[in-house]
Amino acid sequence: MKNNTKVFIIDTSAVLSGKPINIENAKLVTTSLVQNELKPGGKDYKIFQFLKEKGLIVMAPSNESIETINKTSNNTGDKNRLSDADKEILALALDINKDKKEAIILTDDYSIQNIANVLKIKYQNISQPGITKKFKWTYQCSGCCKKFKENINICPICGASIKNIISSKKLINKK
Repeated sequence: MKNNTKVFIIDTSAVLSGKPINIENAKLVTTSLVQNELKPGGKDYKIFQFLKEKGLIVMAPSNESIETINKTSNNTGDKNRLSDADKEILALALDINKDKKEAIILTDDYSIQNIANVLKIKYQNISQPGITKKFKWTYQCSGCCKKFKENINICPICGASIKNIISSKKLINKK
């Protein structure tokens, strides 16, 4: 891939949307975990196979970038909202950006968009409106309202269940 080439990273939601993906004048990449999320023989799998025939490349991100995504998602509270495929998509974008190429993630996943915004990775929504606020999540007991940094199932104080809540939000300045 040449420098200054736009690289579109295909998330599962981009394939599931059924919307056409412009494959001219751009490189398309994804990860094997995205491929694994599609059922063989289904319509979405056939769309994915068509994209592969037209040049979609399946790549693996570096361990270093996966670790960066894990740390960032832990800081924002998105860690448990991201699948392994989501983490790989974000890590792949970091790797491509390190190579001085412009990586743009095609996704409707709000947690991917939230992490991408934090890491200054470009993204485009497909079918859904994109995020307008950057969230930071935390965990709170539904009984005594104690807040926790880590996700646990049951409150050690009162025994009630723990829920995921927004601890802060900021408007995103879109260019």
